Amino acid sequence: MDKKLIENLDNLGIRFVRILWCDNGNIIRGKAVHRGCLSEYFKHGVGISAAQPAIPVIYDAPAPGSGLGPVGEIRLIPDWNTFTPLPYAKGHGRVMGDMVLNGIPWSFCPRHFLKRMIADAKSEGLDIIAAFENEFYLLRKTPEGIIPVDQTGFASSMGIDINHRVIDEMVEALIQQGMPVEQYYSESGPGQQEISILYTDALGAADQQITFRETIRAIAFQHNLIASFMPKIFADKAGSGCHLHLSLWHDGENLIPNLDGDGTLSEVARRFIAGILHHLPALMAITVPTTNSYRRIRPHCWSGAFRCWGIDNREAAVRVPSHPQSPSPTNFELKTVDATANPYLALGAVIAAGMDGVRHCFELESPVTVDPGTLTENERLAQGIERLPKTLGESIEHLSRDSLLLDAMGSDLAQVYLAVRKAEWEAMKDFDLEAEVKLLLEQY
Repeated sequence: MDKKLIENLDNLGIRFVRILWCDNGNIIRGKAVHRGCLSEYFKHGVGISAAQPAIPVIYDAPAPGSGLGPVGEIRLIPDWNTFTPLPYAKGHGRVMGDMVLNGIPWSFCPRHFLKRMIADAKSEGLDIIAAFENEFYLLRKTPEGIIPVDQTGFASSMGIDINHRVIDEMVEALIQQGMPVEQYYSESGPGQQEISILYTDALGAADQQITFRETIRAIAFQHNLIASFMPKIFADKAGSGCHLHLSLWHDGENLIPNLDGDGTLSEVARRFIAGILHHLPALMAITVPTTNSYRRIRPHCWSGAFRCWGIDNREAAVRVPSHPQSPSPTNFELKTVDATANPYLALGAVIAAGMDGVRHCFELESPVTVDPGTLTENERLAQGIERLPKTLGESIEHLSRDSLLLDAMGSDLAQVYLAVRKAEWEAMKDFDLEAEVKLLLEQY
């Protein structure tokens, strides 16, 4: 055991260390090891059933066709570089886990998949920097059902006043866990919030997404509130996305802006984005992976319902934000993402798609300068704009045929992932919104 780490745990008064993983249903799970027995688990972690990657959100049993069942045990090995005490749970700490079988990374492990995609990009000289930008609702339970904590709208100063105590506590907890907070404001829906954190390396960004969800929900609970990242809770109110911001770097240089300084994208950035757009119908089975997700992905909802890109265009699936000073642009945003996505799988698959564009020199269409939903079908076809899948079933079919993404995931992970998605689709494809909310509100 690492004596310095153990001394630190003792100095912090840590009684339990939670070892976490995120499954293919994007449920964050964990086992907590007591400090008194930590020496037995420090290096080799805890055992979990090999069936865990096959568990969908709808029931606690392996999905049909997953290839996994009741036989088999793997180890969840703590990555001690990710350890942090939990500001909202005195005496508890958290560490991210890696799935290992017989001493080597397990082929079903989502976190290992992202590590492989990061290494793949690195082999081409690219470092991926990322951040997940979350929207979520703060809700109260009442005898009549759930209600938002307020009725304010976008960037309402009253919304900030109403919620400042719980938000301040959330922000302070995020900062204490090493996540610099950039901005906070009330979002468009009543009770809807957005807290944005600064970017970091790709693996760190996915780890931070787990930490973010855990922290926000735990502190809301302590205030007798529900924090839900569910994409669409109210039929007539704004949905919640989890936009993915990305930039590409080499030797400390941001490769997004054109070297001419003319405010356009570099060639490598154009190809990377073209790769994402090329694979986006299949990617959606990973980045917006629930039936409820598609209630949000609608035209005129700023949710990325069309396969296109644009400068400062919030209706395009990929938005390239302008910057007030040179260099500009510095990053791009994939809007067709929500927090029901496993962040390791979502970010890893986006990197795989982008690198396909880089390797095969995909050409990026011209930027769209209008709301694509206002164009006629013929006008969209002339500009290479397509409506993205309208249901999870459609995106599953696209992923099932996308050999690039399936090969990147590997046969084991691809098989179990598709099995989980298909099980959830078959179970929930006929749900109305009320049934989805009842099942998913507190899962996400």
